[in-house]
Amino acid sequence: MAENWVFGYGSLMWRPGFPFAERHPARLEGLHRSLCVYSHVHRGTPERPGLVLALDDGGHCDGAAFRVEDAVWEETCAYLRAREQPTMVYLERRHPVRLSGARTDVVEATCFVVDRAHHQYAGRLDLETQAEIVRGGVGQSGENPEYLRNTVLHLREVGIRDDDLEALYRLVDEA
Repeated sequence: MAENWVFGYGSLMWRPGFPFAERHPARLEGLHRSLCVYSHVHRGTPERPGLVLALDDGGHCDGAAFRVEDAVWEETCAYLRAREQPTMVYLERRHPVRLSGARTDVVEATCFVVDRAHHQYAGRLDLETQAEIVRGGVGQSGENPEYLRNTVLHLREVGIRDDDLEALYRLVDEA
């Protein structure tokens, strides 16, 4: 029977919220981490959106892969759909990810990829515009700058360098 894996690239890395049997550094090819989704729920509102991360086309993304036991897989999927899909801005897909660390094999992992046709898709915004949106975003899960800070600090902690998020973090932090 195939193993159940989830790929995390943002808040799932530092706050998965579900039980897992293993966690490994992992790389996903063909998609990259991007602050390209207007948040209407977790870090903003429809009237004052925030910005959150998604997997978008091109490049690669270093993140974390979580193996979930069969006994809690359905419950984990329900939790992830409720958490990640309140407005259906993501497409739930399975992609191969290469594990590193204790395991170096390639596994199929559930990933949440941005739906570029969704009205919340922001595309690639310039740094100043991103900073302005992030500074003002507050949603059900808290302030948008806190989300950015937690993500950047966790990426640093696990040895992942994201130059775009680092530059945005410096700009938001200076304000």
